[in-house]
Amino acid sequence: MTFAPPHPLVGAPLVLATFLNSAVPATAQFLAQPANLPIGENFHVELFAGTWSPTPAMSVASGAFGISGTYIDLTRDLAVTPDRFTELRLRLRPGRRHRFRIDYLPVNYAAETIVERRLVFRGIAYDVGEPVRSTLIWKTLRLGYEYDVVHRRRGHFGVILEAKYTELETALGSSSDREFVRARGPIPALGAVLRLYPLSTLSVAAEVTAIRLPNNVVNDYSGRYVDVDFYATVNFIESLGLQIGYRSLDLSLVANEDIADLRLAGMYLGALLRF
Repeated sequence: MTFAPPHPLVGAPLVLATFLNSAVPATAQFLAQPANLPIGENFHVELFAGTWSPTPAMSVASGAFGISGTYIDLTRDLAVTPDRFTELRLRLRPGRRHRFRIDYLPVNYAAETIVERRLVFRGIAYDVGEPVRSTLIWKTLRLGYEYDVVHRRRGHFGVILEAKYTELETALGSSSDREFVRARGPIPALGAVLRLYPLSTLSVAAEVTAIRLPNNVVNDYSGRYVDVDFYATVNFIESLGLQIGYRSLDLSLVANEDIADLRLAGMYLGALLRF
């Protein structure tokens, strides 16, 4: 299986950050932080709770006992439909340029359907006309650190180092049998974030984190993970804001006889509370 390189948008924040830095005189780098910060930039703790409605594009295959598994499209073959999920984020800011990041996103799909083509999963065959139940659980806990390399009153650019602890489980079965495959563990990632303040009460931002695992670097795993997030935040007061954004999660994973190609993309809406 061939894996694509990290998302092309990974380089975009670097170009914008260069423009942001060059637009300010060099002497300004040694001046103190301006007192008139944009609304929402003066905090030590930031809490986010939101709801995300992604469109799923997910396929899995799992072999066992020397029997190759069918490449199963969860939407077309198993009737998985879009759903809504809750995400929680925490930002701890001990200094102007430093942010510790904790995110938790549980994704859970479940469906029942009648098989329209023969499917083989974990060595078990499901023939045409047979009813099957399927579930996909994808939980992600992100632990990261952000350092703002460029920090100005009207915007800043930072680099991100994080570990995504991912738990992935796919199950397929009839009324009497259930077979599942599970993978879990930390996935390191690098990324960048660019935030701009076109208005004192409005910020727009782009974040990208990604990792590519070549063959046989981590046990028998290989694949890639790309997380892209665009969002705008309206800050009504210093401690309260509303955020709307578009997020794309793209995970491709090959482990032994198991393959997963998972992509979720869609809009989200949430509220921010700061202290």
